Amino acid sequence: MVKPLTFSKMHGAGNDFVVLDLRDHTAPSPALCQLLADRRRGVGCDLILGVEAPRSPMAVAAYRIWTANGLSSSQCGNGARCIAAWVMRAGLAPGPDFTLDSPSGVHSVAFVSEDAIRIDMGRPSFDHDAVPVKSVLKQAHLSFDLSEGLLLSVSPVTIGNPHAVIEVNDVDAAPVAMVGPMLQASPHFPDTVNVGFVEVLGRDHIRLRVFEFGAGETLACGSGACAAAASLMQRGLVDRSVRVSLRGGDLQIDWSDSQASIALTGPARFVFDGVLSDDRTAENLRARLSSEPHLTEIHS
Repeated sequence: MVKPLTFSKMHGAGNDFVVLDLRDHTAPSPALCQLLADRRRGVGCDLILGVEAPRSPMAVAAYRIWTANGLSSSQCGNGARCIAAWVMRAGLAPGPDFTLDSPSGVHSVAFVSEDAIRIDMGRPSFDHDAVPVKSVLKQAHLSFDLSEGLLLSVSPVTIGNPHAVIEVNDVDAAPVAMVGPMLQASPHFPDTVNVGFVEVLGRDHIRLRVFEFGAGETLACGSGACAAAASLMQRGLVDRSVRVSLRGGDLQIDWSDSQASIALTGPARFVFDGVLSDDRTAENLRARLSSEPHLTEIHS
């Protein structure tokens, strides 16, 4: 008998995830990722996270990230906080300070409470090869002509995954649904990109919307908050400690200087836990969901 696959539905400031315990399981197939992410026929989420045994000596656990289409992702700040909360609840951490292995490296965690989990996200990079972005210009701010009459000023930055930051006067009026997919499909970003639209409210407060790779616009994006804040800090437009207001809630970003790691602080919440049956191939799950709507056992 195959051990049943357990999961937790979680969110960080509205950015939601299905967290799988993969310590005794293989990675989910693309078809299973699609099913889990489906908000009508599955559990529903922006991304799928998988907890695994640690890969480095100092870490208490490792995790991987998949999009709804089953593609691997390298970074997720809100997801990292949810993994940290999951690890704490599972008793895998020796105390409130520990480290996690992610696809982009090792992250230090300081767990104060479910409302304040601080993740060391690494050092942002504005190097065009690291993002990557194709441009003959090696400057922090680039102008892209995406289509006739649409000229954008974009700041490329990577925080373990690629971001394009666009400063706007009113984030509510930003053309997120139009420009996001256009930049992601643009040859300027050969490995695609997460597209952030940021409005500066003051030296210590910004507003942000992010069109994420593989998920579309989400209620919050932790790595996107780091990227937007870092881009503005690098240009001297905001202080080194800034509150980022997203549609799902607020995150705190702290970056002491350009040579230091950037820190992300915010909440993580459990929504419910469940179990998938041991016969969990996507094809069988799809067939059974039609006749057995309660295939997923939910525990509050």
